Amino acid sequence: MAAAVDFERMWHDLEPIGRSASSGGYNRLPWLAAELELRDWFREAATARGLEVEEDPFGNLVAWWGPRADGAVLTGSHLDSVLDGGAFDGPLGVVSAFAALDLMRERGVAPTRPLGVAAFVEEEGSRFGRACLGSRLATGAAAWEHARELTDRDGVRLGDVIEGGTSTLLTGVDTYVELHVEQGRGLVDCDAAVGVGSGIWPHGRFRYDVTGRADHAGTTRMEDRADPMLTYATAALAANKQARLAGQRATFGRVEVRPNGTNAVPSAVTAWLDARAESDRALADLVAAIERQTCDRAGRDGTAVTVTAESVSGKVTFDVPLRDELAGALGAPVLPTQAGHDAGVLQEAGIRSAMLFVRNPTGVSHSPAETAGVADCLAGVAALADVLTGLVG
Repeated sequence: MAAAVDFERMWHDLEPIGRSASSGGYNRLPWLAAELELRDWFREAATARGLEVEEDPFGNLVAWWGPRADGAVLTGSHLDSVLDGGAFDGPLGVVSAFAALDLMRERGVAPTRPLGVAAFVEEEGSRFGRACLGSRLATGAAAWEHARELTDRDGVRLGDVIEGGTSTLLTGVDTYVELHVEQGRGLVDCDAAVGVGSGIWPHGRFRYDVTGRADHAGTTRMEDRADPMLTYATAALAANKQARLAGQRATFGRVEVRPNGTNAVPSAVTAWLDARAESDRALADLVAAIERQTCDRAGRDGTAVTVTAESVSGKVTFDVPLRDELAGALGAPVLPTQAGHDAGVLQEAGIRSAMLFVRNPTGVSHSPAETAGVADCLAGVAALADVLTGLVG
């Protein structure tokens, strides 16, 4: 009962931080005011439980129950959000981790292995454009000498925000279990409050730089234009068509236009494609088809297209024995996810990883409409506590 009260109290404390008064969505971008306030909350929650907080040079946090040592078990998620995102994506896993620890203590669990609650930084890539950046830097999957040159939309360089260096935060960690709100309707279809992840679809972010010729919107004849907006429009339509035909996912969600004037033909359009598919081959085919159709159109428009892969993640299969053990113990369905997660990065780095999903009744995510019921969240806490007890008890 106390753990349930603690969960709701923690959730109430986090609810107003970074929330937009107009949309109800959240803007918790890394190393800015709202996310820094959440990091302070994390430290306070850890201190209140007698946990020792460790922070690496990149801003990743772990609160340890017991001194860190070989064979350590980690749980948690992230605290940052996408632009105008939902409340549950990330913070649910961190709050549930603390609540699960409270429940384990209520039950009198005495860990035989160190247990840590993690908050990885810049998971969404919403500020510096690289998803799971904190966990990639912590595992060595991303190199600091390259990452420090990343810039945000205001031209701020990551190397001027954090000191960087080398992380030892995950040394000795054997297992990672991440709880997350489901970003789809799989559990609704299964009529289950909690599920176990099987793996993550391959996915990538690709920047389209389309250049043309700036001109007057009124005096320039249509046939005399080299309009990059037309080429971009074809790219967006091609993404929709090719993804639908293949049963995959493709989205242009961010666009920058120069000079961005109402009465001018633009000189350049930069747009970012998010593409996801059920296999590495299917992803490569999808991306190639969109690029090919866009380049064909560019030839007719008199424009030029350059496509740059900013980040690509291959298919991840979570540790199968651990996955099957959790699904059997919890009596929970097993389902894949099309979203990227820190658990996928840790699994690829050799740390056996698993994911628990909590039902999302609408399936909507990365939106203010993202939600999960209290009863389902508490079911997730109980499931996480059971899993962690089996690992460290």
